[in-house]
Amino acid sequence: MKQLLATLVAAGLTFLGGAATAAPVTTPHVTTELVARTGGAAPASTLYVAVVITAAKGWHTYWRNPGDAGEATTVAWTLPAGWTAGDIVWPTPRRLPVGPIMDYGYEGRAVLPVPIHIPADVRPGAFAKISAAVDYLVCAQVCVPGSAKVDLALPIVAGAPARDPVGGPLIQSALASAPRSANLTATFQYAAARLTLAVVGDAVTGRSDQDIYFYPYSDATIEHAKPQRVERGPNGLTLTLAPGAAFTGTAPRPDRITGALALGHEAFEVTAAAGPPPAGASGFGSPASGGSGLSLPVAVGLAFTGGLILNLMPCVFPILSMKAAALSRHASAGRAPVQGLAFLCGVLVTFGALAGILIAARAAGQAIGWGFQLQSPLVVAALALLMLAAALNLSGLYEVGGSVQGLGSGLHVHGETLGSVLTGVLAVIVAAPCTAPFMGPALGYALTQSTPVALAIFAGLGVGFAAPFALLTFSPALLRRLPRPGPWMDGVKKALAFPMYASAAWLLWVLAQQTDSAGLARVLIAAVVFALGAWLVGVAQKRHAVGAPGLLVSLLAGASLTVSAAAIFAGPYAAPAAAPTRSAGALSSTPFSPDRLASLRAAGRPVLVNFTAAWCVTCQVNERVAFSSPDVARAIERTGAAYMVADWTNRDAAIARALADQGRIGVPLYLLYRPGAWAPTVLPQLLTPQVVVQALNQATRKPALGA
Repeated sequence: MKQLLATLVAAGLTFLGGAATAAPVTTPHVTTELVARTGGAAPASTLYVAVVITAAKGWHTYWRNPGDAGEATTVAWTLPAGWTAGDIVWPTPRRLPVGPIMDYGYEGRAVLPVPIHIPADVRPGAFAKISAAVDYLVCAQVCVPGSAKVDLALPIVAGAPARDPVGGPLIQSALASAPRSANLTATFQYAAARLTLAVVGDAVTGRSDQDIYFYPYSDATIEHAKPQRVERGPNGLTLTLAPGAAFTGTAPRPDRITGALALGHEAFEVTAAAGPPPAGASGFGSPASGGSGLSLPVAVGLAFTGGLILNLMPCVFPILSMKAAALSRHASAGRAPVQGLAFLCGVLVTFGALAGILIAARAAGQAIGWGFQLQSPLVVAALALLMLAAALNLSGLYEVGGSVQGLGSGLHVHGETLGSVLTGVLAVIVAAPCTAPFMGPALGYALTQSTPVALAIFAGLGVGFAAPFALLTFSPALLRRLPRPGPWMDGVKKALAFPMYASAAWLLWVLAQQTDSAGLARVLIAAVVFALGAWLVGVAQKRHAVGAPGLLVSLLAGASLTVSAAAIFAGPYAAPAAAPTRSAGALSSTPFSPDRLASLRAAGRPVLVNFTAAWCVTCQVNERVAFSSPDVARAIERTGAAYMVADWTNRDAAIARALADQGRIGVPLYLLYRPGAWAPTVLPQLLTPQVVVQALNQATRKPALGA
């Protein structure tokens, strides 16, 4: 009987020229119905059907990306055999701010069209029933989940069906308001905790719309409640966005972002790939500025200034003091300018080599930064032996060349020149873990540019680092003020051995943070055997000087040095069983992780993040001067701040990415996140307790008591 009734209804509808019938479903706060754009369905065609959700006044439903809260409407279809439904064509939503969060959705009525593909074998005159199970969330001051099962009866017609008087205008308006495709070119960049989206094309050229907004299709792309800054260029525009969890979390970052770019009453689909902004997007974030407000001349100037200051860092004192003591000898022989140029050459070549390795590794997707060489226990162990070799030479245990600094040099001018080159090499290797003021922004900018631009910036750093010593060698007036050579130089030479012993001890301490006790013991044994070999070399040199046979002693020396080298390079270094605590003093710390940082910030707490490493001398000084202070401990307790330590002693991709997000490639870096603020405050690289306490007091929502 039901089947006969359905046939009669279908026949009647066909006789009337084709009309769709549906009954709305009313639930609390919402009426749901199903409408079609036309009054019937034709074989081998696409029919647009829409779910229409009408919410009560003051209530709203949600877009495909609901924003900070909410849930998108979903539709499950029941269709005749062979019929298929496409995706919802979502009209451009409205922004729905609710307190501190931002939602995307529709107030009042939401029309959600869906294309339904009809096969060619349907028979005109037949009757088709379409059903949709709709689940939605409707919200006002409270949110109420709801569902409705709605049906639509459609006749199958032979010709083009007429437009439905109800559903036709609704669906046409919804399709017109949906983001449409356009010939747009879009790219995005993520650096220094900032996401920039650049779009060029005729559709966005010359736009003066005040209401320009990017609605991402993924809820993790941006922080929705943060403002979007727009800058217009001759051929397009650039938006500055607050990056979301897709960029700040631990998961791999997206290689493209998609969404709807709304410009006034129009919207366009945008698919942006990672890369530099297209020409003409705007002046902001262009290759000339790197998106960081720097230009090449400014970056080179900052790098040069940072290189000058790098000479004042504790890590390079031993090497530079050796070189300064050698100036008296070179000045008396008139060879100081040659040695200055040789030192400059060694510095530039080494900075260039480190920059090349860093650029190539980053291009290959490896997360490494400045000072990467000391993140390798093998390199640290080898450098410790090198420092020990220099110290033993200065102590007179054996001789390598006639100059004080001459590692690897001969007894005459050519050997001294090579010694100056190698001193420049060694100075850079030892200085590289340090990041002097002004260096961080310049080097962070360099790694966002082309290789020639990046190398120019690193060259500026090298020239700044070598400039004081190199210029001194070209100043006869200053050289004449240096003490004349004499017996005193031997005493200075032996005194300068102790900073080198201290450097070797410091490197062994760094190694102890990176490897287990077995690895450290292996290097200590290698150091003892190396010292034995160095003493035997000295014995052989003295025997040779008096004409005595020294072949056996030389063989023993060679065997000792070979054994020590073999011990260093024998195998891998295992990580320590438990990571040692880097932060001294009374401060309790939390290991850094992007997720933990996001959680603390979401809780409204100030967060102080210490990016440090055991091989960073400046970091260790700051920890013992500032972070060990009782005043800092009391300020952290009083302000309720969280203290996080990002320990980069060993390679850590998450920390490298966090540094890159701030436009930095090395440590130290100190960030203070204030409640409610997007970007962190960057503290100075040289800290005092007063600087940290003042920053913490300013980071609280209310003035701290007694501040």
